[in-house]
Amino acid sequence: MMKVYLCEDNSEQKLHLQKIIENVILMENLDMEFSLATENPYILIDQIKADHSVGLYFLDIDLKTDMTGLELARELRKYDPRGFIVFVTTHSEMSYMTFMYKLEALDFIIKDDPEALGRRISECILKANERFSSKNNKTGNIYTITVGDKVYTIGYDEILFFETSTNAHKILLHCKTRQLEFSGKIKDIENALDNRFFRCHKSFLVNTDNIKEIDIGNNIIRMVTDDECLLSFRKIRGLKDRFNCR
Repeated sequence: MMKVYLCEDNSEQKLHLQKIIENVILMENLDMEFSLATENPYILIDQIKADHSVGLYFLDIDLKTDMTGLELARELRKYDPRGFIVFVTTHSEMSYMTFMYKLEALDFIIKDDPEALGRRISECILKANERFSSKNNKTGNIYTITVGDKVYTIGYDEILFFETSTNAHKILLHCKTRQLEFSGKIKDIENALDNRFFRCHKSFLVNTDNIKEIDIGNNIIRMVTDDECLLSFRKIRGLKDRFNCR
């Protein structure tokens, strides 16, 4: 899931921009989460450090602090080099600075035209979502599922394991921050993923990159989040071999 952040020093404009962003995410039914709206660039930086996710950032340039939006963007690149940055400002004369700072901004939107503002923000959100969801995007391997009328894209590093649901023909996808149920078969998922995923039990497909420990005595695999999945006796040798080959 991609998270969206807003840094704007004017409280009225901040609320207005937040509503635009949230409405687009809701109306387009996107797998995005509005994570933070703040006037303080340092709070945003702290949030990015904690989230560890690819983000879409809407930044004002003049933040009325000792850090400009351009400087904030450069700092954000240290923690989220693959994120999408959009500047929303009244300072049209500053657009050339984004090239000097080598920020690779997705867009530079001027606030003066309210009608164009909403349209451009919507276009940026859809464009960022498309690039993030693309099979050819550079954010690494992703797994895509459909739940109802909503499409979710999950990075492999976020996946803990897949589990057969108690509901017929359903699979539970356990991630680091959420759980999703969708239609599918473990065997088909196993064939679609790379070799970091291991069929440790007839009902479980585990991401070996996110294993914390293997309790052979109790036939349990414990993940980095302390979630547990079952390990069948006949799969122990194969799991050991998988780790020995690393």
